[in-house]
Amino acid sequence: MFVFCIESSHARGMGHLFRSLTLATELRSRGHQIRFLANDHPNSLKIIRERGFDVACYDLAAVTGWEKDFLEATAPSSIWINDRLNTQRSHSETIKRLGAKLVTFDDRGDGAELTDMNICALLFEKTEGLKGGDVRLGVEYMILNPEIAGYRRVREKLASILVTLGGADTYGVTVRVAKWLSSKPFPVTIVTGPSFQHMAELEEVVAMAAPDRFRLLNQVPSLAAEMYGHDLAITGGGLTPFEACAAGLPCVVVANEPFEIPVGRALEELGAAFFAGHHSAFDLGILEKAIPIRSMSETAMTKVDLGGVGRVADLLERLAA
Repeated sequence: MFVFCIESSHARGMGHLFRSLTLATELRSRGHQIRFLANDHPNSLKIIRERGFDVACYDLAAVTGWEKDFLEATAPSSIWINDRLNTQRSHSETIKRLGAKLVTFDDRGDGAELTDMNICALLFEKTEGLKGGDVRLGVEYMILNPEIAGYRRVREKLASILVTLGGADTYGVTVRVAKWLSSKPFPVTIVTGPSFQHMAELEEVVAMAAPDRFRLLNQVPSLAAEMYGHDLAITGGGLTPFEACAAGLPCVVVANEPFEIPVGRALEELGAAFFAGHHSAFDLGILEKAIPIRSMSETAMTKVDLGGVGRVADLLERLAA
């Protein structure tokens, strides 16, 4: 039994949810039982159930003391997977005391030391002090949507821009990006997610622009399929730019949170993206210059592959054995 415990909300974003769903789907396809625990966020709970998984709610404010209810009925070899960022030591101690193995992602909390595995594909600075029984560091452990395999292509020139800044876009960066793009000569498609709360502001910007400037979509059935039709994406600094790069779609990264700044810089160093800065003071001036779309697209597909979910699933199966 694999127990996925996630945190997903407008404030935290929904990247934890989608990463866990991708991994859970891979494990389910291998015949494993899956259970989800999530904080009480209606959109997230709805998405989990639509993917065919059982989900129960836990109290986000309770650090520990509630875990036993979700492990009692499971097999002795249960693996508890936290995708909630930094794990507190008291929680880790509880999971270990209950006899489960503990796996976390990108974990710098004081409970990381007690984990059996800490998978850190999204950490690119100050990695020397990462704790865990088995710390896995590197882009090769990035858990990306395998659907992208059917939508990979090399881009030749900049003819269309995609703006996709997460399932929540906590700070309304999409609105500010749209304002900047409204006077530029590129066709722009904007995709908003299930927890986007700035629609009225965004629609006002779109209404004031030229009729052919923007195409506005909400909750597309497949982001991978939508990415296929574009030549450059403006994204946040989570998993989305890596999924875009794996598809051959170069990115301009705007960091929504401080911890996303090293992500943007790392992708720029790979040659697959440009980093536009933190959302509080981003600069999209690169779009006013000649962009080497083809070379960036080729580099992106070379540097970011889709094997991460399989590699992580293999590690978890060995841990459960």
